[in-house]
Amino acid sequence: MARPFSIMNFVERAGAKYLTPMFMASGFGMSVAVGVLKRLTHVPLRWRSTLDQMHLSGIRSLHVVLFVIFFIGIILALQLGYELSRYGQQEAVGFAVAISMVREMAPVMTAVVLAASVASAMAAELGTMKVQEEITALEVMSVDVISYLIVPRVIALTLVAPTLTLLANIVGIVGGGIIAETQLNLDYDGYLTNALNALAEPGFLGLPKSIYAGILKATIFGFSVAVVGCSCGLQATRGASGVGNSTRAAVRNSIILIIVLNFFLGKLIYT
Repeated sequence: MARPFSIMNFVERAGAKYLTPMFMASGFGMSVAVGVLKRLTHVPLRWRSTLDQMHLSGIRSLHVVLFVIFFIGIILALQLGYELSRYGQQEAVGFAVAISMVREMAPVMTAVVLAASVASAMAAELGTMKVQEEITALEVMSVDVISYLIVPRVIALTLVAPTLTLLANIVGIVGGGIIAETQLNLDYDGYLTNALNALAEPGFLGLPKSIYAGILKATIFGFSVAVVGCSCGLQATRGASGVGNSTRAAVRNSIILIIVLNFFLGKLIYT
């Protein structure tokens, strides 16, 4: 007999279907992250595998990241220019685009692109290995799966994410400058001067604070996305549908984690 509908029953079913798997995945992801950090201190790194992963996650994602960020810079300049012109502050477009791009858009959107392309690929690859019992075979041969498979991927994405973010900063600001000159009738040199002035506040080790904050965010995002992608792959169940589910979970959980971390990191850095 079907249970009568009530708010409590609805909340119970929703929690059992969505929240419980999410908390379980979070716990497993934390254990993977701790395992990676422990091995970084005393296990020799597999540099060849790490460089291969950097090529796969960095070079192959570069064009997508730059394409997306270029158009985000264009959109920011266009929308901010129209709004600022209403108050006679159109010259501040360079300042606004630079701050928005370096602090938020470049690190967050780079991480989202990496979540969609790299985390999904990691989950699919490791999920397929799990389903085909290749990971079980490695464990039988006393191979440390975390050191052999996970650490190179995590290190690679942790290094690649801030590098891509720095390039994205440049491309996004340049894209905004093109729109500022062609659509908003602003001088490109003046736009660039305002953008550089916006980033002049000193920060850690002489780096401008906004750039340092973006690099820090991107590094943490890269580590988190890699851990989520790998942990979802290791949790894949049998069959093609299991690999598909782990891939979707990797993208979904990575994007949620990026947004949540972005809030806390922003509050920590700027308050």
